[in-house]
Amino acid sequence: MLVFALSVVVVVSSIVLGSVAALTLCWMVYAWRSPAGLAGTRFSRGEPTAVRRLRFSLLVPARHEDAVLGGTLDSLAALDHASFEILCIVGHDDPGTTAVATEAARRHPGRVRVVVDHSWPKNKPSALNTALPHCTGDIVGVFDAEDEVAPGLLSAIEATFHHDRADVVQGGVQLMNIHSSWWSLRNCLEYFFWFRSRLHYHADRDFIPLGGNTVFVRTDLLRAVDGWDPTCLAEDCELGVRLSSLGAWVSVAYEPSLATREETPGSIRSLVKQRTRWNQGFLQVLRKGTWRGLATRRQRALARYTLVTPFLQAATGLLVPVSLLLMFTAHTPALVTLTGFLPLLLVVASVAIEAVGLHEFGRDFHVPVRRRDYLILILGTVPFQWLLAVAAVRAVLRELQHKRGWEKTSHSGAHRGSTSAPSALTNATGAS
Repeated sequence: MLVFALSVVVVVSSIVLGSVAALTLCWMVYAWRSPAGLAGTRFSRGEPTAVRRLRFSLLVPARHEDAVLGGTLDSLAALDHASFEILCIVGHDDPGTTAVATEAARRHPGRVRVVVDHSWPKNKPSALNTALPHCTGDIVGVFDAEDEVAPGLLSAIEATFHHDRADVVQGGVQLMNIHSSWWSLRNCLEYFFWFRSRLHYHADRDFIPLGGNTVFVRTDLLRAVDGWDPTCLAEDCELGVRLSSLGAWVSVAYEPSLATREETPGSIRSLVKQRTRWNQGFLQVLRKGTWRGLATRRQRALARYTLVTPFLQAATGLLVPVSLLLMFTAHTPALVTLTGFLPLLLVVASVAIEAVGLHEFGRDFHVPVRRRDYLILILGTVPFQWLLAVAAVRAVLRELQHKRGWEKTSHSGAHRGSTSAPSALTNATGAS
């Protein structure tokens, strides 16, 4: 009887985990499904000159970011577009960041403005909502305080708005400092596959949880939906789900030369806190139920699955070792044991694809990929899943305890100075 019960556990867990791993694998390679599919992920080009130029309002919420903010505002001020403004939002209780923002406004008069956020408690969506009434542009774009932005980005975004008649355009974001730590390598690859492939799948299905920055929304639409949800810890995802439910047209475009560059969290503790916030935000969006307004059953199923995916991935990281242990110690029938290897085989396939992705990342972003990086990629697979599992469990506990304070990720500029600058890549590829 015990053997039968253990066999059932192994088979059921293997089927569930195998299904999760198979879906993840398919989404990882979605952008590469065909040459035409890959070409379709690029920004639109060749808009007629008669089209009216759009004006952009670029929002940069910054809290305790005096170490990196100045470089970001200088980078944004250098964008090669005719009409845009930069609104840097600082807290009324943050004199250090305010001083950096004010100095940048002096360096770039008429381009950079400082907006003081008096809301409490402080968080990113509240800061963004504070700046929204001050926007004078047709399009609102969001960037983080540590971002490095390619000079030609706004021109590409504008062409995509015109060509696709889009309500929202999501550009690419890429973590860069793969050599900082073992987890930073895996974190960078996550972003690579998410923005390079996964988001294009969501866009093709008319349901997309937006990324936190390099996202652009028509100002009138953003005001019509009252901006961002100040109570949500994943305000980007929540806005994307809400706009998708309203039938907004979202375009996703990706080119390495135009991807916004960022850094990974500097410590395991910081990484776990960041993932906790995201996971808890996904739980909030799931509970809020806006996704139920999506037009089709398939979209609603995708939304439900997407919002619980962090917890399924965490379960995968925890249950695969347990499943393997049962297979080798519980003396289950041979067919059951073979079934138990299914998730493991798919995990191995995922790691193989990640290795190919690591090579492509290095080529696309001019980052040297060493032999030991591939070893770090392999050895870090299970520990990274465990970290995600810890973050998922922590998110559930915080939500049950109604702890919804914003655990901010600190930045040091680790992504700057170690790789080719976005401007150099843009000029080299002519993608401006």
